[in-house]
Amino acid sequence: MRRNFVFRPIGALSVVAAAAGLVACGGGDDTTTATPTIPQLTAAQAGTLSAACASLTGFTYAGVTIDSAATVPAGTLTLAGQPVAEHCRVAGKLGSRTGSDGQTYAIGFEMRMPQAWSGRFYYQGNGGLDGSVVTATGATGGGPTTHALQQGFAVISSDAGHTGAQTAAFGFEAQARLDYGYQAAAKLTPMAKALVKAAYGRAPDRSYFGGCSNGGRHTLVATNRLAEEYDGFLAGAPGYNLPKAAVSQIWGAQQYARAYTVGATTTANGSTIADLATAFTPAERTMIAGRILAKCDALDSAADGIVSDTAACQKAFSLADDVPTCSGDVRDGTCLTALQKDVLANIHAGARTSTGTAIYNTFPFDAGISGSGWAAWEFVNSLALDPLAAGVVFNANPAFLANPLTASIDALAAGITATSATYTVSGMDFMTPPTPSNLSVLKNRGAKVMVYHGVSDAVFSYDDSVTWIKNLASANGGDASNFARLYGVPGMNHCSGGPATDQFDMLTPLVQWVEQGKAPDSVVASARGTGNAGGVNAEVPTTWAATRTRPLCAYPKVAKYKGTGSLELADSFACQ
Repeated sequence: MRRNFVFRPIGALSVVAAAAGLVACGGGDDTTTATPTIPQLTAAQAGTLSAACASLTGFTYAGVTIDSAATVPAGTLTLAGQPVAEHCRVAGKLGSRTGSDGQTYAIGFEMRMPQAWSGRFYYQGNGGLDGSVVTATGATGGGPTTHALQQGFAVISSDAGHTGAQTAAFGFEAQARLDYGYQAAAKLTPMAKALVKAAYGRAPDRSYFGGCSNGGRHTLVATNRLAEEYDGFLAGAPGYNLPKAAVSQIWGAQQYARAYTVGATTTANGSTIADLATAFTPAERTMIAGRILAKCDALDSAADGIVSDTAACQKAFSLADDVPTCSGDVRDGTCLTALQKDVLANIHAGARTSTGTAIYNTFPFDAGISGSGWAAWEFVNSLALDPLAAGVVFNANPAFLANPLTASIDALAAGITATSATYTVSGMDFMTPPTPSNLSVLKNRGAKVMVYHGVSDAVFSYDDSVTWIKNLASANGGDASNFARLYGVPGMNHCSGGPATDQFDMLTPLVQWVEQGKAPDSVVASARGTGNAGGVNAEVPTTWAATRTRPLCAYPKVAKYKGTGSLELADSFACQ
């Protein structure tokens, strides 16, 4: 029998308790606790390593084992063809323990600290189910040409408390769930700041937290649980309702199974799964994207292959009326069958239980439906990844799903909010921000939040981020733009890709907002066409300039054409 074994290393207990207390003190309407004037935080001051890198093998902190500390010469890592400057890499583990399942667990990490330091620290939230220590660079935006390490930040990355070998089953271990959800970040934060102090002779002046996908979730969780520890938060495609999204994906797979070619299979992660992509072929998805563009492209005053006015498009486009219905069961890529229309309408309306109760948010219609990333999440990952998360990691009665296509959605939806004698914290409780619309703690100390989200994200809905910013605004007298902003990326799939301008640096404007008070009304994004130094996006339309730029506007504003100037340049558009 498994037992509810909760491990907290000495020194981390107070941090977790403080985080919990901070959340407990943050309840209620944000407007009741807001200060009249938000303070302006001072700028970080540059520094240099004051300790020899190799000497950091002697760094001591309760529960920490340092495995290595070595100088990484300039150019060992490169970014967009440019050398990353010399830095010190420290790797180790925090809180080694024997889990309730008899396996050894620890929070593995690496920290990269540049010789020439900006005075800043960056916590890198990683994606998926974690389980590996991804290179600590602090990358942001599709095909990045800069990242936190390149900008002089000290950056930490972790496996969130379990290894890849445990990824298939760590959800059966109660403490491993909590570490993955939020406690690994809470435990690592004070340790990382202590390591920065040991390396540079002083603690970081400013601290930032960021990531995309599950890393975006980590970030929004930190806006609540670690609001006193970080000054800037950069959340990409934040799955802040991740357990609900996982159940929604399985529900979606069951919808697609109504229209797929029965018996068709494909492989993913070494397993054979139903080939749900046969429900909507690439030609059919391209046709749908074309119909969306025909109805919505010019709503922003420019027929440029980008639907900038997402809200207006949802009112203008009708799947029933604007997409031709096939005669009988004929499918030639120019129409959809009545069954296909019903399936796609259900997908965009959002997952529901058998009694009609909404499980997750709606999804907007957008031209990025043609993207390969959209297809991967809808047709493959919904069977290869989400069943593990929803069935094992988030469920009060964890079990591997024998067949996701026949699993009970009602039971899965109930399981993510339930608890048991072993799993005393529900999946929704340990995975989500406790009070996502109450960010009074970070707001009142001058911290800032920037969120970016692909409008054609197929797993974490852009509409869910819109709901977040709307609720946050409502809790702050109708406007939260003085400390939090959302930037939709039309056409972009999950974190990157799709027919989109998906290459951008949001870290620089976040720093300027936090440390100089320069609020970013928009961020310029580029297409990654042929020759792009950060990596080519093959889904950039051939009709676009390879270096097309667009402003990403802070919600609810949209980029509208000024009436003159090149359609390939951001300067020809204004956020209105």
